[in-house]
Amino acid sequence: MVENIRPGASARDARVVLFDFDGTLSLIRSGWMNVMVPMMVEILVDLKTGESEEQLRAVVEEFVWRLTGKETIYQMIAFAETVSARGGKPLDPLAYKKMYLDRLWQKIESRVESLRKGDADREEYLVPGSRALLERLRDRGLKMYLASGTDEIYMKEEARLLDVVKYFEGGVYGALDDYKSFSKAILIQRILSSAEFQGHQFLGFGDGYVEIEEVKNVGGVAVGVASEEPSCLRVDEWKRRRLIGVGADYIVANYLCRDELFSSLFAS
Repeated sequence: MVENIRPGASARDARVVLFDFDGTLSLIRSGWMNVMVPMMVEILVDLKTGESEEQLRAVVEEFVWRLTGKETIYQMIAFAETVSARGGKPLDPLAYKKMYLDRLWQKIESRVESLRKGDADREEYLVPGSRALLERLRDRGLKMYLASGTDEIYMKEEARLLDVVKYFEGGVYGALDDYKSFSKAILIQRILSSAEFQGHQFLGFGDGYVEIEEVKNVGGVAVGVASEEPSCLRVDEWKRRRLIGVGADYIVANYLCRDELFSSLFAS
């Protein structure tokens, strides 16, 4: 089912599509928030501020969500500031990032290895209907870009393992060590500065705050992917509310509804 949040929002003039990766196409890192948030809450609880675990979780979930889609380091910078604000002595944000990635790897290592060995079905780690959607957008002549807040070295391999790189003529981009040198906003401005496209010709797909906001900022149309992972068969109400709040024009749980979605997006 497609939920049309802003009736009349049309992408019929779209010429370029920006996709987020994790949670929008890839499910390899599904469950990452259930690694990041508990790690941060655990550290905050040790500060013994008198706040309950539930109160600390709410604090952490707010900035983790708000920064979802940006490079992971920004979530760690916000966390370090949260530790400092509570009288703690924070580690360098890069140290927190390494701690998080080490924990996440324990969760996803078997998924990556099974894909590397060819033991897993690639479609199992894609949001349902992803490949058919990408092929249909490509057949429509749209130029597609893939951008992620995950480190580029990892997300490029994961995109390769899922065999989706071939759809992105515009390129595949991830977080860099020099985190200030790349972001989704920078990529959009780079595309616009080429004079090949205008803001209203952007169509964006994402499950996070940042990519929806950036596409809307330039006048594009945004599809919010509010999947209840890992099955992605139903809408996650928590994601839905937040994606609508940041400006999503449409909400979907997956791309099995692509006929209905295309009818809405590209109505003449």
